[in-house]
Amino acid sequence: MSNHTLSDDTRTKLKQVSTASIATALFKRGLRNQFIQGVVPVAPKDENMVGPAFTLRYIPAREDRNPLTVFRNPDHPQRVAIETCPAGHVLVMDGRKDARAATAGSILITRLALRGAAGVVTDAGMRDAEGIGKLDMPAYFAKPSAPTNLTHHEALDINVPISCGDAPVFPGDVMVGDKDGVMVIPAHLADEIADECTGMESYEDFVLAEVQAGAAIIGLYPATRDENLKKYEDWRARTGR
Repeated sequence: MSNHTLSDDTRTKLKQVSTASIATALFKRGLRNQFIQGVVPVAPKDENMVGPAFTLRYIPAREDRNPLTVFRNPDHPQRVAIETCPAGHVLVMDGRKDARAATAGSILITRLALRGAAGVVTDAGMRDAEGIGKLDMPAYFAKPSAPTNLTHHEALDINVPISCGDAPVFPGDVMVGDKDGVMVIPAHLADEIADECTGMESYEDFVLAEVQAGAAIIGLYPATRDENLKKYEDWRARTGR
């Protein structure tokens, strides 16, 4: 569990930056395995998903332990995770990249959204995906999957370190999702990554404007010619970026 809390300022900055910029900033620090592989938005949203991770770990279902009657148990970890994920957090599920079965469906995810969660990520399936996609809350999954989780998954551990899409996720790590996918920022790096990426994206907006106006990329991206840095400063003064 992380002792670092996500500030409102950092959350606001991360809402404005891309997972691509975050991936580059983490790579500069030697971290290259922080993108959740194989997940896509259930439905694209205009605003980034940002929030600390609250985790749920599934293991392969053993048939004698997972009849339909386990859902009658008030302590069933999947249900408990939905009811205890704090507002503003992202529920991140480790389904071992096995989308043969759902890790949740629209009723549970609607409940999660109404409790104020910032989003949900699973590296396995979700059922009733159309309904999940209609929620305002962002959701990411491997693909739609009709079978109940009980056919292939057993929900076991809540808020422990997990793997999700081959990325390590520790409780409290900061999850950022956009239309490309989801990055995992180690909690202690969230503030500096947010600041660095805000600056990176300002320069990339300038570069894109230059490229659209016919500029060549060499010496511009990355900025290895002083005249481009001077043009960037002029652009910033002009645009307020």
